[in-house]
Parts: sequence; structure tokens; C-alpha cells
Amino acid sequence: MLNQPRFRPPSIARSFFSNEAAGGLTLMFVAALALLIANSPLAPVYFDVLHRYIFGLSVLHWINDALMAVFFLMVGLEIKRELLDGQLATWSRRALPGIAALGGMIVPAVIFVATNWNEPLNLRGWAIPSATDIAFALGVLALLGPRVPVSLKIFLTALAILDDLGAVAIIALFYTAELSPMMLGLAAATLLALAALNRSGVKHLAPYLILGSALWFFMLQSGVHATIAGVALALTIPLKVSSGDSPESPLHRLEHALSPWVAFLIVPIFGFANAGVSFAGVTPAALLDPAPLGIALGLFVGKQVGVFGFAWLAIRLDLADMPRRASWAQLYGVAVLCGIGFTMSLFVGLLAYPGSAVLQDQTKIGVLLGSTLAGIVGWLVLRVAKAKLPKES
Repeated sequence: MLNQPRFRPPSIARSFFSNEAAGGLTLMFVAALALLIANSPLAPVYFDVLHRYIFGLSVLHWINDALMAVFFLMVGLEIKRELLDGQLATWSRRALPGIAALGGMIVPAVIFVATNWNEPLNLRGWAIPSATDIAFALGVLALLGPRVPVSLKIFLTALAILDDLGAVAIIALFYTAELSPMMLGLAAATLLALAALNRSGVKHLAPYLILGSALWFFMLQSGVHATIAGVALALTIPLKVSSGDSPESPLHRLEHALSPWVAFLIVPIFGFANAGVSFAGVTPAALLDPAPLGIALGLFVGKQVGVFGFAWLAIRLDLADMPRRASWAQLYGVAVLCGIGFTMSLFVGLLAYPGSAVLQDQTKIGVLLGSTLAGIVGWLVLRVAKAKLPKES
């Protein structure tokens, strides 16, 4: 025990729980503020600022390509630590959240494709409803307090981490622009240099961050979305420490340093910049357009059916165990909360429809509608299901 690290930094989940619902509430607040401003006399100023150019990129591009790379770096650190030394370190622990996450990606995508089958351009957005926003979902759970057993909070966190892993793979495979072989080669060489630092036992973060910045630039110019550089960098940051080293590994130090900035600055800035959509001219009939309807149904219906259905099947077939002290009603409530897809869904929407302001606005409407329904209904289900807790053994 003496050689164990004395400090273990908070994961995204523990960070949010330690601040109760602060992270999720911050995101809810800025999203509501963006909607309010976008539908007020300040709307021209809001959109003008976002489209101002600084050093060759608009403010919105700096947020979506640069700041979100830091978010994906945090996601990558979380994924690596949990897979190697956390809640997902063994196959038995990965079983239930892994199977549920798979269902939560497949069913929403199928619903979206079915809804938009006659709209070929819309089909590029098939992955939009396949994501879960961990900040919003954990924020809702924090509001419920001890009514929800810890095992379900761990299940949701693990599922969201695997969900993020799937989203990263989807972005890399399906939302890559025309590739630049030279820049891609430079990015690959930089990644090899980062791996060499890891293999050489370099524990100082500075060389990793310097090369990581170069990796981001090469990725930005290569055609692969620049945020993937954040995940790639995270995978090279050392997790283990030697007996004579600092008790904190480089990965733990970086995760601890980034966590509050990502949770309370970067993600809220992204939400504020991307949630603003004007409702001028939007009628109830417009909500039935294929794109927003497919996204909203995918998030609200597809997520709960996919997550709960696959989890139920896995438990019934003895492929996984039911979370301790959790009832079926509570598991269903968490499955509904998985339909809160705000941050990652908006991000995928930007990649799916880069040249269509109309489809991007429809994406925002669909994401906001589906996520709001999932958050409210999930909260209500879990609040009603609390009475069943004492009956579980």
C-alpha cells in the first residue's frame, strides 16, 4: 500500500458530484442564456461576435476546433484511466455499460435513418442522437441526491465514457474531410514522437503539451478533425509512476489541472456558442421536419430503448449483473437520462452539416427538444422510483 499514489484526481463524475449539480447547472444556465440572447434584440451582436475572424479563424471555429480539443483531451485522459485503472479495468466491469452503450448508439441511429430515409443530405447526421452528455446527465443525478444508488451513478459514468469512446471513433471514421497526405504524415510523426516520450519514461508534462500543440495544428490542416488530437495526446500521457517518482502520475496531474477548466469554462463556452438558435419562423409543424424529428426521437426514444433494452437483455442472459441496490425502474430512469445528448450531439451536428445553416439550426432544435424531454422524464422516473430502494438487496 505504501507505493500507491497518495492522490487520485477526480474523474469527471467525481468532480461534478463534489460540486453537487454545479457543473450541470452551469451548462443548463448558459444554454438557456444563449437561447434567450438569440431570440432578443441582442441576437445580431451574439452572432456577429461568433463569426468575427481572429488569426484566420472565426471565434466559433476557435471554440469548436481549439477549446474542444482540450475537452477531448480530458475525455481521452478519463477513458485511458478508467480502462486501465478504474471502473472499466476488467471485462466484468465493462460488460453492462459496454452492452448498454452499444444499444444506446445503434437504436438512435436507426431511428434517425428511418425518419430521414427520403432526405439523402440529412443522412450525414445519423450519429447526432447517439451521444450522451455526461455533464447534464450527472447534473440531474446530483439533483436527486441519495435517491439514486451509487452503483447507478457508476453505471452512468462508465456508459458515458464508453459512449464518448464511440463518438470519438465515429468522428474519426465518418466525419473526416479531404485528407492532406503531407499534414497527415507530420501528424503521424508527431504522434510517434509522443509515443517515444512515453516509452522513454519521460514524466514531465511540458514536452507532451508542446508536441501535442503541434499535433493539433497538423491535424487541423490534415482533414482529420483537430479535436482528435486531444484524444491522441491523452493516450500517450503516462499513467503509471515508478517507486522513486512523484506519487502523482503525469496523467493524474494533467487531469486534475484540467478538470475544473473543462467542466466550468470550456464546456459552458461551447454550449453558449452553439446552443443559440433563433425561433423566429419556427412553428410546431417545423418540429416535424425529418432532421429535428429524427434527432429528438433518437435521443428521447432511441436512447432509452437502446440502453435499457440492451441492458435488460444482458442481465437476463447472465452476461452482466444488475447494479447493486438498483431496481428495474431506476435502471430505466437512468436509461432515459442517457438521451440528454447536448454537447456531443451539437458537436457532431456541426461536423455533419458544415455547409448548411438550416440543418445546423434544425439540429440544435432537435437536440434541445430531445435532451429536454429526456432530462425531465428521466428525473421524474427516478424520483418516483426512489421508494423501491429499500426493497432491493
